[in-house]
Amino acid sequence: MNAQTVFGIDVGTGSARAGLFEINGNRLAAYSHPIQMWRPRADFAEQSSEDIWRAIAICTRECLAQAQVNPADVAGISFDATCSLVVVGENGAGLPVNIENDSQRDIIVWMDHRALGEADEINAGNYQVLKYVGGKISPEMQTPKLLWLKRNLPDTWQKTAQFFDLPDYLTWRASGSLSRSHCTVVCKWTFLGHENRWDENYFQSLGIEDALPRIGDQVQAMGTKLGSLTPQAADDLGLTTNCIVGQGIIDAHAGGLGILGAVWQDGEIELEKLETTLALIGGTSNCHMAVSREAKFVEGVWGPYFGAMIPGLWLQEGGQSTAGAAIDFVIQDHAAYPELKSDAEASSKTVYELLNAELLKMGDSPTLSREFHVLPYFLGNRSPHADPHARAIYDGVSLDSSRQNLAIRYLATVQAVAYGTRDIIETLNGNGYRIDSIIVTGGGIKNPLWLQEHADATGLTLILPKESEAVLLGSAVLAATASGLYPDIYEAMQSMSKTGRMITPRSEFKPYHDAKFQIFKQMYQQQQEKRKMMSGF
Repeated sequence: MNAQTVFGIDVGTGSARAGLFEINGNRLAAYSHPIQMWRPRADFAEQSSEDIWRAIAICTRECLAQAQVNPADVAGISFDATCSLVVVGENGAGLPVNIENDSQRDIIVWMDHRALGEADEINAGNYQVLKYVGGKISPEMQTPKLLWLKRNLPDTWQKTAQFFDLPDYLTWRASGSLSRSHCTVVCKWTFLGHENRWDENYFQSLGIEDALPRIGDQVQAMGTKLGSLTPQAADDLGLTTNCIVGQGIIDAHAGGLGILGAVWQDGEIELEKLETTLALIGGTSNCHMAVSREAKFVEGVWGPYFGAMIPGLWLQEGGQSTAGAAIDFVIQDHAAYPELKSDAEASSKTVYELLNAELLKMGDSPTLSREFHVLPYFLGNRSPHADPHARAIYDGVSLDSSRQNLAIRYLATVQAVAYGTRDIIETLNGNGYRIDSIIVTGGGIKNPLWLQEHADATGLTLILPKESEAVLLGSAVLAATASGLYPDIYEAMQSMSKTGRMITPRSEFKPYHDAKFQIFKQMYQQQQEKRKMMSGF
């Protein structure tokens, strides 16, 4: 029997997930398993490569059991993951990325901001490569983290055999290939994808040129066949050594692959059809993917990255460092949260469902938030200001500790996250884009309030994919391409991705959201002024 199923593996901030798909995009099974995170101090976040690999193995085996699929019938597997930095020694074991010398913690997570000072130094240097990251490097990217490692953990630096982005670590662990994904190195390591080279002068200027041999120049497009699973990896994952490993991708970019192909479902594969649609991949953070046939340089928005998500197209990557994380923090930061959490557990519902019900009782109107405003920059602003020093603001706090007050704060925060998306879209459209719709995937699509507020706040129609696990589907697209089930990524995207329902904006609330959006922007401007006033102290 010809193998006709593929695995997509997704490693997010809090869990590893596996999805088993037929080649038409039909999902046969999915499973999620939590992964551990250490937060040893403020702005530090660390994970374990071994813990993540174990979680993936649990997920693949559970999917096979759910779907009752023979491992021999799995043609391919590919991985997406957060853009976290994995540090590996000569023997393949992880090395410590912490002063506690705990080698189990061998990953600096994407959201770790320990290298904020190093990022500021790099940005002060006006390096040419910064032109291709929206003008400013982010502490979420890898070269500031490498510089921090060399300065603060010289023993780890000396012993490192390979510096990996997490998706590349996973394909190496699965296949033994040291090839890096075009997506990871272009988006997070300053590789110049349009010229297929590193800027060695940049690394030399930073004093980290000795990292380059440990990153290498084996860079291949996503979905490239890297080989088969090694015997050890096949044994770990419950698969066979006939299973092909496809070059991986960053998690948000997998979401883009998993949903954007839907624009071609009723016609020809025309690249220009993608240029008016934004892919919004929501989660702990939000990523906003816009593509174009020509390079567009947008200050404060990452990119342009050539071929980093869809072959042949330039990618502009907006983002919000805290999106779902901001909403959760505001909920958990309220006096009414413990009782709300208890009621949610007792009723087998989520806290979001209970808060949505509370808002429904209060009148179910977005105007309930008119006296409470939020700037959700808890971890800085990724786009469009590229300001990692920005911080969150609550405006309108009272002594009210009721659940009703919590519901209003929750609503205002959902709206604030949506205004952040609007800010990014307006910036893109002011620089040559013509975005008029949003295809959205991620945790937010399970929350009807989140969806409607995003449609209303942006004034754009939200298109939901038929497959809710679109990030997993994006990795499955790469697996299907690598294993030869499709001739290229375009055909795999077209065949495996379909649209679902649409959420249209309510025009009667446009004036309200226009006013709130102006307050949203004013809050950031005022914070900038206050920081300037206090800069001498």
